[in-house]
Amino acid sequence: MDAQSRGRADEIDPADQWVLNPRTGNYELQLDHSPAQQPTVAPPRRSRRRTPAAPAAPAVPSPAVPKPRRGDGPPGGRRGGRSRKAGGASERRRKRLAITGGTVAFLLVGGSVGAYLYFEHLNSNLNVIDTGRKAGSFKRDQPINILVIGTDKRSGAGNQGYGDTDSVGHADTTILFHVSKDRSNATALSIPRDLITDIPACPTKVDGSVKDIPATKATRFNNSLGQEGRDPGCTMRTVEELTGVPVDNFMMVDFNAVKSLSTAVGGVPVCVEKDVKDEASKLDLKAGEHRLEGEQALAFVRTRHAFGLKSDLDRIKTQQQFLGSMMREMKSKQTLTSPKKFFSLAEAATKSLTVDQGLGSIGKLTDLAGELKDIDLKNVTFTTLPVLDNPNDPPNQNLTVVVNSAQADPLLEMIRGDVSLTEVEKQKEAAKEAADSEAKSKQDALLQGNRAPAGDVRVEVYNGGGPAGSASTTLTWLQQSKGVYRASNHGNAAVKLGSTQLEYAPNQADQARALADMMGLSTSALKIGTTDAAPKAPMKLTLGADFKEPGAPLNPAAATPPQAPEGLQRLEADKAVCAK
Repeated sequence: MDAQSRGRADEIDPADQWVLNPRTGNYELQLDHSPAQQPTVAPPRRSRRRTPAAPAAPAVPSPAVPKPRRGDGPPGGRRGGRSRKAGGASERRRKRLAITGGTVAFLLVGGSVGAYLYFEHLNSNLNVIDTGRKAGSFKRDQPINILVIGTDKRSGAGNQGYGDTDSVGHADTTILFHVSKDRSNATALSIPRDLITDIPACPTKVDGSVKDIPATKATRFNNSLGQEGRDPGCTMRTVEELTGVPVDNFMMVDFNAVKSLSTAVGGVPVCVEKDVKDEASKLDLKAGEHRLEGEQALAFVRTRHAFGLKSDLDRIKTQQQFLGSMMREMKSKQTLTSPKKFFSLAEAATKSLTVDQGLGSIGKLTDLAGELKDIDLKNVTFTTLPVLDNPNDPPNQNLTVVVNSAQADPLLEMIRGDVSLTEVEKQKEAAKEAADSEAKSKQDALLQGNRAPAGDVRVEVYNGGGPAGSASTTLTWLQQSKGVYRASNHGNAAVKLGSTQLEYAPNQADQARALADMMGLSTSALKIGTTDAAPKAPMKLTLGADFKEPGAPLNPAAATPPQAPEGLQRLEADKAVCAK
């Protein structure tokens, strides 16, 4: 033992518990004097102060020496109490380890309880509104449509001091967020607040009772929230009528949300092309890049006088740039791996959110996040519902806008049809075209070869979706106009078909080619079997919903998927652009 540590004979210097293992050359921790080996770890440093006495030989355990049993004396016959007391020290160490293990277990259980309590705390942060609609939510195997509403209400903590004191607010910023069925892409459609539209009648729950708010014709879209007591359910109904897109759920935030969320992520990077000093919003920035949080972040998304033509449509572009940057910041490693940022974000997000009952818990919001987490930001596109200046506004006063149907209709058709605005859809289309091309090559081969004479063609005709009496009129046409005397009418098919099809056996291919020529059938309508048919067995022709009349071609061009209108304003969420 170290001279400075010398005390009672039964005390063991911790440094003496580290022994050199001659087989490995490593120091090893030995809690008792048995030959059992302990895990290899670095030994503690001993005191530099030494006794003048000669150093003792290293305490290497010898397998040949048995461990003393309680009550046995040491070699030489003298009973020694040291082995008993050493054993007591070992027992105390085992108790300490047991206590430590129990403490760790307690902390783990306590951590689980703490996590549950924190989970419940986040739940209590949420504000949930019963919109009077059926309490549903998004479905995992279907597209998702979430309405994100930013209200300009001036009541409540953090929302005052921006003019119009105690206003109940409007639907100031509204984004229809569409997520594709396969979760590969998303479209964020901004709806201008000054759009003139119809607001449908909507039931609104007030203090437990339902109040029916009548419809309003030709009014600003932003009046769909707050005014006349309308709740977010009214905004959802207005968007559904305006776009034809069913809305699953809504999320609503206020001024304070922008301030708290931007602060929680450590600021949102933005870029401006020129110096900005807007007295109305109090935005004050030099040209270049900035990281905004709190009041300045709010000023950036509120300003309508700093960029572009100083209109609400230009403010929408600025908001899209800001939201894209915030999405990049939230998905960054700096946010996801920082406990402080993560918990600050959880607190800020839940405190600022108002949701419908379908998203009214942290569990449901977590499920939604799980559906969105793998979408690449390059496949998230911000765009705006195309509009025109309202021709009914006073001259030179562009106060409101109306839908530009020529551009809005194809855009909304894309959203309703779950068609992406990004490259991911082009990749899917390319893959589909390649598959279709290969299939077409195989199908085209079916039409290569001999044709049977009309008098040898045997076919049963069924009506599986054409106009009433189609099987009868087709039979008459085949027999009288084409000489197919071995055709027969079998009435209505058991199954309805969207397109006409001809089923035949390999040894009936010449008959099928002949009938395809007569009927104008495309190769996709030909369904060849795997085994030959019996002699004189007929083919089966089922007229589908595409059949109009005998002789009309049934080889229409494939439907072209809807395309984005020319000149559509758009921004991918992975792109950082400067406001100008």
